[in-house]
Amino acid sequence: MVKYNPELKAQVVGQYLNDKMSVVELAQKFCVPERQIWHWIQRYRIGGVETLKRKTSKRKFSTDFKLSVIDYYQTHDESLATVATKYDILACQISIWRTKFNCDGVEVLRSHQKGRPTKVKRKKKLTSSPEKQNEVERLRAELIQKNKELYEIRLERAFYNQVSQLDPANWLT
Repeated sequence: MVKYNPELKAQVVGQYLNDKMSVVELAQKFCVPERQIWHWIQRYRIGGVETLKRKTSKRKFSTDFKLSVIDYYQTHDESLATVATKYDILACQISIWRTKFNCDGVEVLRSHQKGRPTKVKRKKKLTSSPEKQNEVERLRAELIQKNKELYEIRLERAFYNQVSQLDPANWLT
């Protein structure tokens, strides 16, 4: 699966919404499948700029969340893709959860330990002092947070730069 840069996604969606370019033209210009562009547009309309960003870590979903998504899909007259976009998950994931739930019940949706248990207990590496270790961990967490903020700001700036390049005379037409 090709992963596209969030700035590219924002640029494509911005040009579709603001420059009134067709999806076919955008697909040819950026060498991206039309279906992928439609998917980005749909996600943007439902969830905004946040949905165009990549997920940085593996997410874990609770059993209650999985059940609520399945229930919402089955009780509302919406497509699988729309429900997936609304909950910011993949459509195939909803399908997998629903199939497992219909076959084996709620127990299958509960999270469980993956892999084989370790045979040897590992010793923790000791550092010189607990204060230094706490300080290093705090600084690492702070650095991670700053990098996330910087990434989000760059993505928003790229999207709003696309919007600001428009001619104001065309805004009302």
